Amino acid sequence: MKMMMKEERLNQKKEKKRREELKREIREQEKHQREIRDEMRQERETFKHEIEEMRQENEKLKTETEKLQIKYESEIDRLMNENERKKREKEFNEREAQQKTFEEKLKLLEEQNEDELKRRQVERREDYERQIEDMKMICSETDDLLQVTAYRKLETEYNKWSWSLCSAMMETENKLYNRIENKEIHEVEETDLQTELKKTSEEVERSMSEFFEKDTDADLLIQWKTSFEIKIKKIQENIVRETNRKLNEILHQQDLKKIIDAQRTNHENTLYEKSKELALQLKDIANDKETLNKEFDFFLEYSVKKIIKDTPAIKDIDIMRDVKKHHSDINRGVFFNHWMESRDIFSVASYSDYVKENRSSEFTDFKNAIKLAIGRFGYALSKEDEAQIRSLVTDVGQQADKIIQSFNISKMGYNISCIPQLADYIRTRVKEHQEGPVKYVFKSKFVMDLVYSICKRANKMITDQHRMFREANDPEIYVKKKREEYYSIFQKHLHEATSAAIFGEIICQKLKEPIEQSVYKKTARDLKDEIRSNCESLNGNRSNLEKHILRTLAEKEDFDKYMNYIHNPRDHFTSFIRDEVSQYIIQKFSVNVLPKMKENIELLQQKIMKAAHESTEHVQVNRGDVDLWLKSFTQKLSDELIFSEKDLSGVKHDDVDDINLLEDVIRQELPAVMSDISSRFNRKTFLVNLDYKFRPHQLLIDHFCQCCWVQCPFCKAICTNTIENHHEDHRVAFHRVDGINGTYHGLTQNLCTDICTSLVGSDQYFNTPDGQFKYKEYSTAGGVYAEWSIIPDLSELPYWKWFVCRFQKDLEKCYSKTFQGKGKIPHKWKKYTKQDAIESLDQCI
Repeated sequence: MKMMMKEERLNQKKEKKRREELKREIREQEKHQREIRDEMRQERETFKHEIEEMRQENEKLKTETEKLQIKYESEIDRLMNENERKKREKEFNEREAQQKTFEEKLKLLEEQNEDELKRRQVERREDYERQIEDMKMICSETDDLLQVTAYRKLETEYNKWSWSLCSAMMETENKLYNRIENKEIHEVEETDLQTELKKTSEEVERSMSEFFEKDTDADLLIQWKTSFEIKIKKIQENIVRETNRKLNEILHQQDLKKIIDAQRTNHENTLYEKSKELALQLKDIANDKETLNKEFDFFLEYSVKKIIKDTPAIKDIDIMRDVKKHHSDINRGVFFNHWMESRDIFSVASYSDYVKENRSSEFTDFKNAIKLAIGRFGYALSKEDEAQIRSLVTDVGQQADKIIQSFNISKMGYNISCIPQLADYIRTRVKEHQEGPVKYVFKSKFVMDLVYSICKRANKMITDQHRMFREANDPEIYVKKKREEYYSIFQKHLHEATSAAIFGEIICQKLKEPIEQSVYKKTARDLKDEIRSNCESLNGNRSNLEKHILRTLAEKEDFDKYMNYIHNPRDHFTSFIRDEVSQYIIQKFSVNVLPKMKENIELLQQKIMKAAHESTEHVQVNRGDVDLWLKSFTQKLSDELIFSEKDLSGVKHDDVDDINLLEDVIRQELPAVMSDISSRFNRKTFLVNLDYKFRPHQLLIDHFCQCCWVQCPFCKAICTNTIENHHEDHRVAFHRVDGINGTYHGLTQNLCTDICTSLVGSDQYFNTPDGQFKYKEYSTAGGVYAEWSIIPDLSELPYWKWFVCRFQKDLEKCYSKTFQGKGKIPHKWKKYTKQDAIESLDQCI
């Protein structure tokens, strides 16, 4: 982080130095212009002076001529002979001709000088204007560059601010989650969460104010201040609302969960009490270890059988079998025939096979009639229809994931009723969509494949969560797992240890699972911050993440993954983040993850011992008993651990009268518990032992993917706004070649090679179900087109041009069309290499 800050300061200094050099160059240019103007002024003055001298010479000649004339007239009478007179006349005429010639030369010279002066003035004016235009262009380009640099800097800061709010809310959520599980709170309101977030919110506000006021680009940044303040406010509202929803879902499940928890607690505590009875029976053979072990194992086996007899068994599950059964029951066996043909609905290139014409809608448009006639599978969907259906599929998939998370399977267990609930929601959404202004009707297999695809995608998550529930609540599993703990308590009873010693050890054994879960969750939250700082693809904003996704796609050259990115961007982003986090944990486990886990368990041990000591002091001051101590002890740890008095209900402890001894026992036994937990820390079990919602990748997915996922109606580029359902127009920094998403020229089979930023500056047309519209007036088409701001731009986009050339055959096969005719790939595109494409990402994004 320090290196990043240092690098950022160096970049700022370089940028500041570059701007100062630019200003110096501008000043020199202005000085040069002033010198040119002064030189022209001096030349003009010199020319005026020369003209004036010539005029004076002319006047002098005129004067001499007049004098000669007078002299001639006065003397002519005195001339005695004709020759002298003629000589003087000739002399006069010559002088007169000389003067006339001189005047003509002077006039010609004046005209030549005037023309030269005008020419030089025009040249200098043109040169001056050219230099001014050059300077304006330099300033404009520089200004654009400064604007982009300043905005990227602002985006980086915004990402830090939003991350601070999200991280603070994650800590609050974890704390309140523990309190809910400990039955300390029974309701959560948004005002409670806002209060918890107030301190971080104020820190973010101060940081924002300081940034906009004191940054070196403050004069440029001020134009975005209001919009980013609104963004931060919306982010805060969203995380408060979402956290409130999740916590209240947990609260609503508490009554049912209370029964599940009470069953296990009762079983465990009954075993503790029964082991005491067994110890009294085997007191006489206390030194016969072999017999004791056999008797104790027989006792556990008998106890487990009795528990199983009294409670339903927790079985393995098969999600896809349940999906199949549900649809077969509803469709009376039809689903069996369809099952083998089911496709992943999230990855299909077109939904035409899933729809048919809506006969109830008006269908008089001739172009639509042609589209129906040429449709090979019932109804040929328009590009707008395809986008509309894909948006429905994506949204239903996202909401279905939230519904599955709300089932809280890791705590509540899997129930087959989850499938009908999920299927009912999906059918309802599809029905609502069909009741809207659409010209098609979904075939029955659309719902079937949508349910199938969603459940198949969630299969592993549900199975893993149910595994966690079974491991925690199946008597056969948890009794076997805790055999040594029960045996330790049994031996203490056998050797007649004090009540305080036995109760202290039971507390330590009961703390084991809460400590383990707390350490795993705390490490996961710490890791998310570390990964954000150290992982290059995740240490910036979503645009930076997308750049790394595109780079990875180019390096791997996997066409199927490209199609997933183009048609299901959110799904691809999620997979990419998950892979990046998993790879980081694998590579850095010994160096970064394990030390964090050990550090967190040591800190937790200190907090537990502090809580025990403070509780002892509290009892002594208030002259209380062990119940008061236990209440104080559990309350002090309620923010850190899911551990409360109810966990010890049924464990007899009213005869514990030595509180100091109880504290000493915990101090002595706790290190062994911590050591046992630490010994099981390893790379393979780190993620496995964490519920999905607490895993580092899920925390990062929640941060990066809570944003706008609307795609450009022409090229499918993703809106870069970080707020879901924002009110501003959708925008994208750089658009793509339209043909990569199947767009083709009307009445042909030719895929488009145009880029929409070029098209919106042209007079070309595009077709929609509502008619034909000019690209430059695309917003008049209404609907999704009116929600976008696409600025004309002729910039080179090597990445997508390389992609089209590299995967031409794959794209043609995918969309059953060709890059021929109007869609012929320009020859110059083929000059771009993969390296050119990858390097262009740093310029484009």
